[in-house]
Amino acid sequence: MDNSGTNLVWTIAALADFAIKVAALIVIPRRRKPTAAMAWLLAIFLIPYVGIILYLLIGTFKLPKKRRDEQARIDQVIRETVRDAGLATMDDSWPRWFQRVVLQNEKLTGIPASFGNHATLLGDYQGSIDAMTAEIDTATTFVHVEFFIVAWDETTRGFFAAMERAVARGVTVRLLADHLSSAKIPGSKETFAELDRIGVKWSWMLPVQIFKGKYQRPDLRNHRKLVVVDGRVGFMGSQNLIARSYDSPKNIKRGLQWQELMTRITGPVVAGVNTVFLSDWFIETGERLTDHVPAPEIARSTAADALLCQVVPSGPGYETENNLRMFLSLIYGATEKVIITSPYFVPDEAMVYAITTACQRGLDVQLFVSEQADQWLVGHAQRSYYSDLLEAGVRIFMYPAPYILHAKHMSIDEDIAFIGSSNMDIRSFSLNAESSLLVRGESFVHAMREVEQGYRDAGRELTLAQWRKEPLRATFFDGLARLTSAVN
Repeated sequence: MDNSGTNLVWTIAALADFAIKVAALIVIPRRRKPTAAMAWLLAIFLIPYVGIILYLLIGTFKLPKKRRDEQARIDQVIRETVRDAGLATMDDSWPRWFQRVVLQNEKLTGIPASFGNHATLLGDYQGSIDAMTAEIDTATTFVHVEFFIVAWDETTRGFFAAMERAVARGVTVRLLADHLSSAKIPGSKETFAELDRIGVKWSWMLPVQIFKGKYQRPDLRNHRKLVVVDGRVGFMGSQNLIARSYDSPKNIKRGLQWQELMTRITGPVVAGVNTVFLSDWFIETGERLTDHVPAPEIARSTAADALLCQVVPSGPGYETENNLRMFLSLIYGATEKVIITSPYFVPDEAMVYAITTACQRGLDVQLFVSEQADQWLVGHAQRSYYSDLLEAGVRIFMYPAPYILHAKHMSIDEDIAFIGSSNMDIRSFSLNAESSLLVRGESFVHAMREVEQGYRDAGRELTLAQWRKEPLRATFFDGLARLTSAVN
């Protein structure tokens, strides 16, 4: 019996398998973190066909080159505008390390810090939407709205009605929504039909529309949440434009309710928030708005409690992880206290080292997370870090079910903080477009301390003794989820 044909097939298959593995060893580690590279290589070596297919689908952690080139060009325009207008500022009274953080942010994004701002924290879910609605009703020129998720429901009907009234007054209203995240919400067709009906100009962000030639890795998403009215008032934070249950039958059945934190800001920093919107609008639509969207002269506040603020956009359109670099710099610069709030806390090694090193330096380090996770995999990946953190001295506070603590902020010592859309996880560092607001000012941090105390009062502290009683089955899934979280 002649087996030469069969032997030839097996030889070709073996050579192809060998070639794929060699190519993977060459290609995958290139400009990728060692943990992420190792996770991909394990997937390809252990489950070769599935691993290769997954890598081809989601292995590219940057946006297409055309989009990255557009972002780089926009950043250069921002830098030139800042230089020509003399907007770049620095104050020798700032701590030297903080000056370096501000310079780092400006180097990476082109957006400078500005003096003379005011900011108010908004922790009531419906109240923050109502506050944005009230500002839209004062608009005279333009309203810019950008959210990861947009839905027309009982919670947001007033917001949509305010946009309709603004359009009727002759105000231009523009809206950006993340494509996959908003399109999958129940009633999404009705939502965007309503936008068409009331005359809002809108566009998808990062659309996955293969037959229209619009495609990138499908889990690269625009996660930003912001509103700008007439260039004089803005909103940033963690909250999406949707009901507190996210209109999900599963969430409603479980009784889940999202707890958020937004900030209302006035002063020169609003121009930075608007710059983020203008950049995203141009990348998505090709329409350059800088020529016909007025940039009003906004006086800097000279009040004693006026704030220094800087908007820091980040995401796969940039060459590096702008938000992660800022977070690390802030933690390493802290001298007394670091308090972190993040619903999805899945840090990389650099973040873990920064946090545990802060404990070893004698700082008071606290972490606020949800007691109940809304996502099984992320929840277990987050839990996998509790042992290391608790042993290092981090105090972990659990916000009670059925609430999901979705707020994203951090306070440093008594005068520095950030708030925005970015979680402390690998996804937010590398795969999501995010927007963060860096703030220096004791009054703002004092207000954030009150919010943090509210979290403590509502929840409970997790101790190391309690954690060591966790069942082995749960910690097994924790470790498994931690391995998969490295894939990016």
